[in-house]
Amino acid sequence: MWRLWLLFDPRRTLVALFTFLFALALIIHFILLSTDRFNWLEGPRKAAEAPKAQIELSMPVQPA
Repeated sequence: MWRLWLLFDPRRTLVALFTFLFALALIIHFILLSTDRFNWLEGPRKAAEAPKAQIELSMPVQPA
């Protein structure tokens, strides 16, 4: 294992690794924030209510 570090500079390798992991964590968190289920900042969005005209038209008309 020690011969591997002779091929790569340890400081540069660790900085690259931590940069990649930080970018990956940001991407994962932004993907989760864009979903309705896992958005912990705004909470779940309310479903849009149907307009009243559509509800009235869908009701069957019964004779008086």
